Amino acid sequence: MKELPAVPVRLLGDRILLSTEGEDGERRSGSGIVIPATASMGRRLGWATVVAVGPNVRHVVRGDRVLYDPEDRAEVEVESRTYVLLRERDLHGVSEAPTKDEGTGLYL
Repeated sequence: MKELPAVPVRLLGDRILLSTEGEDGERRSGSGIVIPATASMGRRLGWATVVAVGPNVRHVVRGDRVLYDPEDRAEVEVESRTYVLLRERDLHGVSEAPTKDEGTGLYL
């Protein structure tokens, strides 16, 4: 797993700071077709990695990969890096760690 950046910010309440680094760009369909980042689609949720959490956050921890709505976000720049700031209730899901019996793909 990639090293998470240390963020010099103490979050309050149920706030969560997310890194979208490496999440944007092209993706692959289930059959292996490459879909470019410029392809227009309807409203689509995005994935990000939790880099910091406030004291009242109960369901996610630093390092979790979470599903969120990119249209309902606030961005903040800290030490020349851009992060997304959300409340815990604005998350739609948390990625489960794959098991040995699980095939490729992630299903929610």
